[in-house]
Amino acid sequence: MTDLVTWAELGGSLAAIGGAAYARCAHPAAYWSTVGLPLSVARLLASYSSTMDACGLTVEPSRWRALAVRATTHREVRPVPPRRGVIRPTTTGLRIRLRLAPGQEPADVAASAERLRHAWSVHAVHVRDVKPGVVELRLVGFDVLRKVRMPRRLDGGPLRIPVALREDATAFVRDYRAVPHELVLGATLSGKSMYLRNLLTGLAAQPVALVGIDCKRGVELAPFAPRLSALATDPDEAAELLPALVKEMEDRYDLIKARQGIAPGTPEELITSDVWGLPEDERPAPIVLFIDEVAELFLVATRKEEERRDEMVTQLIRLAQLGRAAGIYLEVCGQRFGSELGKGATMLRAQLTGRVCHRVNDEASAKMALGDIAPEAVFAACAIAPELPGLAVVGDTSGGWSRIRTPYLSLADAAATCRATADLAPDVPALDPFRPYVPPVPVEASGPVATARPVTE
Repeated sequence: MTDLVTWAELGGSLAAIGGAAYARCAHPAAYWSTVGLPLSVARLLASYSSTMDACGLTVEPSRWRALAVRATTHREVRPVPPRRGVIRPTTTGLRIRLRLAPGQEPADVAASAERLRHAWSVHAVHVRDVKPGVVELRLVGFDVLRKVRMPRRLDGGPLRIPVALREDATAFVRDYRAVPHELVLGATLSGKSMYLRNLLTGLAAQPVALVGIDCKRGVELAPFAPRLSALATDPDEAAELLPALVKEMEDRYDLIKARQGIAPGTPEELITSDVWGLPEDERPAPIVLFIDEVAELFLVATRKEEERRDEMVTQLIRLAQLGRAAGIYLEVCGQRFGSELGKGATMLRAQLTGRVCHRVNDEASAKMALGDIAPEAVFAACAIAPELPGLAVVGDTSGGWSRIRTPYLSLADAAATCRATADLAPDVPALDPFRPYVPPVPVEASGPVATARPVTE
C-alpha cells in the first residue's frame, strides 16, 4: 500500500510538471496567470535590492539617512535602490513604478533592461517615462507577438485605429491626427496586406471617406468596394483620380480661408487653420487615401507615360505636404520605395512621417523605411523571420521604434465589415465619378409562394 501511494504521488508530480510544460508552450497566457506570475513576483521581491545594486542602479543615501542608520542600527550604510511602487499584475506581465534617486535618469534604467530581464526570468522588460523622476517598468511574461491577442480595453476614437499589438503588450494605435501620413513597406507574404486590411476595416466603422489606388487591377482593394468612395485600378485611372483629390483639397482650403476672413472681435476658438477648427455642420469629411504598390505609379515604359508619372508624383507630393490641414491623409504601401523609382520619390518619402517596415528582402529596403529616422531599427527589421507574417518594426520621426504584429483577419470577414458599413460612407461629390461599381447581392429564393397547378378544361 505504501508503494502504491508513493507511485501515485510520483505520478501526480510528473503529471503536474508535464502539464505545466505543455501549458507554457501551448497556452502561455494561462501558464503565466497560474505559475509564472507568482514566481516572478516572489523573485522580484526577494532580489530587488541586490539586482538593482548589481545593475548599477543604486546611489549613496542622503546625509540625513546615513546618520539615522548609524544612530539607530550601527550598521554599515549601503547604497539605496530606486523606491519601488506597488506591483500591478496584468494578463501578460507586471507593471511597477520606480521613483528615481537624485542623479539618475530613465536612460540608466533602460540600459539595464536586459539585465533585469535575466535576473527576474521574464520574457522582456520595457521602460516608460511617466513623469520627471518616475519611470514604469513593464515586465512581459511571455512572447505576446507569437500569438496576437489584442487588449480588451482599446484606446480608439475618431481617426484612431488600434491596428496591431506592440511587444510590450500594449496596442499600437494608428492616429491620423498625430501622424497624418505613413509609409508601409514589406516583401511578398510579409503581412503588409493584413496590416492594410485591419486598418481599412477599422476606418470603415467611422464617417471617413476611403479612397483606394490599387494598380494590381484592384485585387487587394476591390473586395472593400462597398465602403470605398473612390477606387482606381490602373495608372490611367489614378491619373484622373489624383487631380480630383487635389481639387478637393484646394476647395477645402478656400473654405478655411473664408472662415478666417471673419470680423474683428471674433472669439479665438472660432479662428482656425485646418478643417478640424470648423463647426461640425461645416466641416467636410476626412479622406484617407490608400495606395497599394506605389511603385506601379512610378514605373514607365514610354515618354508619354513618363509625363503622366511626373504629374501624378507632383500631385502626390502636394497632397502629402498640404493634405493634413484639409483632412486628407495618405497610407502609402509598397515593397521598395527609394530614389531608384525616379524623380520625386525621396521627396515624397520625406513627407511620410509614420514608418512601418515588415520583412524585406534586403537591408537596403529596411534602410529606405527606417534608416533616416531610427538607424538602430534597421537591424531589427532585417531580423524578422519569414514564419512570423505580420511582424513589423514601426518608427516615427522622433527616433523611437518598437516591434508590432497585426492580428489575423480573414478577407471574407473584412469584406463583410465593409458591406455592413457601406452606409457610413460620407458624401463627397468630387469623388462620385470614381465610385467603384458594386454588383447587387443576389437574394436567395426561399421557394415558390404558391404551388403551380395544371390547367384543366
